[in-house]
Amino acid sequence: MHVSIETMTGLERRMTIVVDSESFEHQIAEKLKDASQKVKLPGFRQGKIPMREIRRRYGKAIRQEVAGDMMQSSFYEAIRTENMMPAGNPNLDVVKMDAGGDLEFTATFEVYPVVELGDLGEVQLKRPLGSIESGNVDAMIDNLRQQRKTWEPVNRKSKKGDQLTIDFKGTLDGEAFTGGNGEGVTFVLGEGQMIADFDKALMGAKSGESHNFESTFPDDYQAEELRGNTAIFDVEVSKVCKAVLPELDEEFFTGLGITADSDSDEDLLQHMRREIEENMQREMNAAIQNQVKKQALEELGRLHEVQIPKAMVNREVESLKKEMLQQFVSYGQKEEDLPQLPSEMFEEEAGKRAKIGLIVSAIVETAELKTDGDKVRQRIEELSKSYAQPEEVVNWYYNNEEQLSQIEMAVLEDQVIEYIVDAAKVSDVPSNYDAIIKGEAIPQEPSAEPSANKTEEPSASEEPSAEPSAIKTEEPSAEPSANKEKEKKEEKEDQPSAG
Repeated sequence: MHVSIETMTGLERRMTIVVDSESFEHQIAEKLKDASQKVKLPGFRQGKIPMREIRRRYGKAIRQEVAGDMMQSSFYEAIRTENMMPAGNPNLDVVKMDAGGDLEFTATFEVYPVVELGDLGEVQLKRPLGSIESGNVDAMIDNLRQQRKTWEPVNRKSKKGDQLTIDFKGTLDGEAFTGGNGEGVTFVLGEGQMIADFDKALMGAKSGESHNFESTFPDDYQAEELRGNTAIFDVEVSKVCKAVLPELDEEFFTGLGITADSDSDEDLLQHMRREIEENMQREMNAAIQNQVKKQALEELGRLHEVQIPKAMVNREVESLKKEMLQQFVSYGQKEEDLPQLPSEMFEEEAGKRAKIGLIVSAIVETAELKTDGDKVRQRIEELSKSYAQPEEVVNWYYNNEEQLSQIEMAVLEDQVIEYIVDAAKVSDVPSNYDAIIKGEAIPQEPSAEPSANKTEEPSASEEPSAEPSAIKTEEPSAEPSANKEKEKKEEKEDQPSAG
């Protein structure tokens, strides 16, 4: 086999490979011999068909099949011999494959760039610092009670925070419109779940009352055809309920998965406060780590100029598309109804991901970083703390190769960030729990060059709209994040099984 390599534009290479005719024809002869024993032809006994007939009928197709196989195997042998690393699959093109002659073909592909690492000492990072105060724990407990509140019917005028159950009919210029009717609709007054005029008109309503009023849709309303229009609504109020918060008793604590420690003098309330504070501390630590990580990766991009293989960008584009489509499905959209997403809307982010991936790989190689087994164990044990039987979760991870590999990759990535932070200039920014969790601890620097022609792109985090009621707006989430680990106990169907 003879190999020659030509440098094309940028990272593109063209490899010309010549396989000698003896090897090529030998493989073809073997394939023809095998076919002669297997094929069935009218007028011939199986296994007794003359080779000239086999060649006449199947020779061309077998030559092409053998050429394809030899091109693949020869290419991978060549890149091993030449110590090359293709960034994607090659384009293989036949130059010659005539009978009795050598097989000659070209393989065009991109290679990974050589990344020259910059001085990581030039990286500047800001690290937020904060602590969990008693008031933060109080607020979290109140959020937990709000999540578990019940509704009790009342015979009085409704007020902010009450839940109303209504039937309504709306008309626009005397005509019914899509989403303008509803039966048994519930919403909470004053929480922005309805458009403002609708909410305001039913403040002070009582069970059994009928109301008729005008309501103007806001200019930024989700249904474009209703924006700025005024509709007339007829509403029947069937129920007014007040919120009833659970008492801080044993039933409430048990529902959170918290039981008193028999070996401790702590009462249930003290025990709950301590567990919640530990969860909040873990979440705040993770938020700090993620914010530092984000800065570090952005700084790596700023510090380095790297040629990026198009094949890498294309893979990242497909990955981003898949992530967005999975989010649509998780929001209830049917897979067959999902839109065709244009690649262009992902290319910028895909390019950034590919660039950072190349730089991080270079750091791993240069610093000779290896996944720390102790840190992997620590990460798994940390994850297992939120389950009723943590040892079973630990064993599940170590017996699941794919899941363990994901943890190992995450730990290695954290080790890269630690390596960057150790070399970087890090300044601590005093802050507090709320600001850190909301990502507001570090002031955002204004962009130096805002783009005048940048178009607005759909965000992967935005919930796709199905067919909402015309009077409803997006409901704010009442789910606090600091207790997520406790909530996992209630989601056993998605978690590792003990069996």
